[in-house]
Amino acid sequence: MRTRPLKVALLGCGVVGSEVARIMTTHADDLAARIGAPVELAGVAVRRPSKVREGIDPELITTDATALVKRGDIDVVVEVIGGVEPARTLITTAFEHGASVVSANKALLAQDGAALHAAAQEHGRDLYYEAAVAGAIPLIRPLRESLAGDKVNRVLGIVNGTTNFILDKMDTSGAGYSEALDEATALGYAEADPTADVEGFDAAAKAAILAGIAFHTRVRLDDVYREGMTEVTAADFASAKRMGCTIKLLAICERAADGESVTARVHPAMIPLSHPLASVRGAYNAVFVESEAAGQLMFYGPGAGGSPTASAVLGDLVAVCRNRLNDATGPGDSAYTQLPVSPMGDVVTRYHISLDVADKPGVLAQVATVFAEHGVSIDTVRQQGKDGEASLVVVTHRAPDAALSGTVAALRQLDTVRGVASIMRVEGE
Repeated sequence: MRTRPLKVALLGCGVVGSEVARIMTTHADDLAARIGAPVELAGVAVRRPSKVREGIDPELITTDATALVKRGDIDVVVEVIGGVEPARTLITTAFEHGASVVSANKALLAQDGAALHAAAQEHGRDLYYEAAVAGAIPLIRPLRESLAGDKVNRVLGIVNGTTNFILDKMDTSGAGYSEALDEATALGYAEADPTADVEGFDAAAKAAILAGIAFHTRVRLDDVYREGMTEVTAADFASAKRMGCTIKLLAICERAADGESVTARVHPAMIPLSHPLASVRGAYNAVFVESEAAGQLMFYGPGAGGSPTASAVLGDLVAVCRNRLNDATGPGDSAYTQLPVSPMGDVVTRYHISLDVADKPGVLAQVATVFAEHGVSIDTVRQQGKDGEASLVVVTHRAPDAALSGTVAALRQLDTVRGVASIMRVEGE
């Protein structure tokens, strides 16, 4: 074993960063044995140096993150501060001064992953980011390495624990959205401002990263179609149960049938109770991968939290340190296919549409005519009426999303349609 330690700079010492530092200290001997050399925490960049950080030598604390990554003797920079800036500048500076990087920064990677990979390659350094998607679940590395010889056609997953907790609570207890959100906040699953989670921004960033790796192409955050889950109601869950389904906020990345394009999207969807993702409860994450040779694979586990995320960071740290010892680098960016990302309108899916209509003869015929005019085939219809008003629930066969959207717009123009109570896609079949 080499006796000279590999030096690690830690950017950020919050929930995740403090766990990374703790594990590096308490498991130092094991990490050294696995790597082939000891690892040394050489500096910790923070915003509030006065805060007491148990187990971390105060001499390591600095507010000058730039000076830390420029030191020249740093082997690996671990970035867990999040956000786009200053993280982007710090990472590129680290590459320029000879360090490899381990990051958990999904927002930055979804926006500028290609540029960061290019900088890493230019300077002959590693960029690893297992912790950026699905916390402790090994997912990035299986896609980049274990399935490198296969052709992935679809990635379908629950990649945000907060939204899954809320939807699971609504499903199992009959709670409304606000009530379930309040409980998630009280338990620490939801932030004080839950917008990034409940509006799908967090899941969309992860979808961009997954699609890029799975399909070997460039997918940015702006390419991902996104819908939040704040409009999901108890009535939607009741409808889902009548269909033998539940509702999940899904990240879906697909290769087109002709192989000439890809799509990436995040939105609530009904999925059959028979699908493995339907049984994912609480704040857990799960990702379903479909490939030509391996078939169907499912990755499941805790998708957030200090310890689970730190586990993924440390796994990357071990891999990167091994590469440093061998003067090598691991898998880099793979975007050789350069496939275009199709708009949401081209996606073929099913719809569940609930309409409030007048309860009188001919309404169903009018509605059916609108679907036919837009080339959308109806699978099932259920109608209930009382006192001159009725509820009409239509489930379609698969059709392009643009055709379904056009159908809904036309339905809103009918005098007999009082309103569109809910619209939801049906996936996983």
